[in-house]
Amino acid sequence: MPIVIPKDIPAFNTLIKENIFIMSKQRSINQDIRPIEIAILNLMPTKVVTETQLMRLLSNSPLQINVTLVGLDTYTGSHTPLEHLQKFYKPFSKIKNKKFDGMIITGAPVETMEFSDVAYWKELTEILEFTKTNVTSTIFICWGAQAALNYFYGIKKHPLKEKLFGVFKHVKTTAYESLLKGVDDKFYMPHSRHTTIYKKDIDAVSDLEVLCYSKKAGASIVKSKDDKYIFIMGHLEYDRETLKLEYERDLNKGLPIKAPENYFVNGYKDGKGEINMCWTSVANLIYVNWLNYYVYQITPYDINEI
Repeated sequence: MPIVIPKDIPAFNTLIKENIFIMSKQRSINQDIRPIEIAILNLMPTKVVTETQLMRLLSNSPLQINVTLVGLDTYTGSHTPLEHLQKFYKPFSKIKNKKFDGMIITGAPVETMEFSDVAYWKELTEILEFTKTNVTSTIFICWGAQAALNYFYGIKKHPLKEKLFGVFKHVKTTAYESLLKGVDDKFYMPHSRHTTIYKKDIDAVSDLEVLCYSKKAGASIVKSKDDKYIFIMGHLEYDRETLKLEYERDLNKGLPIKAPENYFVNGYKDGKGEINMCWTSVANLIYVNWLNYYVYQITPYDINEI
């Protein structure tokens, strides 16, 4: 089954070229199927890129999925054309009385700030409260995961001496976990962040469970024991060149940045470097498993019963 997205959103043509099964809203109306409703709160500055990456992962499920892109009422970023936001995003105030089978809340480039100093922190806390009653299961990514862990459990983030930047090996720390079904005992995940969450602080919360750990990146996938919340500290959704583009961006800004670890096969020189993309299979598995075991198998047929 496909994901259902507007035919004129940039992701539509991109995913069509990749032979990914998508469907326009006009066609989906004629199908007598209860689709899964997924909301994406996209806080990334590169919204078009991020929404395409996430839609690509959601499209690999056998379920029909309606995607609602959600924006903030209290803050509008400057990196995405306003026309795109107005056309394809619904402000939270317009959907706060709706129910969703699943939700994804992305990271944001504000991780070095105190949570309370973020311009939209108050509205974000309202959205986090919304997930308690209006969403069956929610995935939080990178800063979004740190923010949710802080809000729900009081866990603090800590600055790193230098940016955690690259693709790092992880090991599964629990057996027979549905989210990691089909995932090898050791796998790789991209990270790009200046802060971290200490594993000991997660272990101190009885309602949380660490699903995978990296010597370099720390506790990278965490879930609540009731399966309602998934916290992913890295960026499984990243494309092949995402880290390369971030690296070149920081170089052009004159920022102190090292080449992403375990990413370029033979290094980076003169704007070129062969990329070792070794995380795409695990990314697809985890998102399909989430949709199946944490959303579809749990959510009620009548969405209003969530």
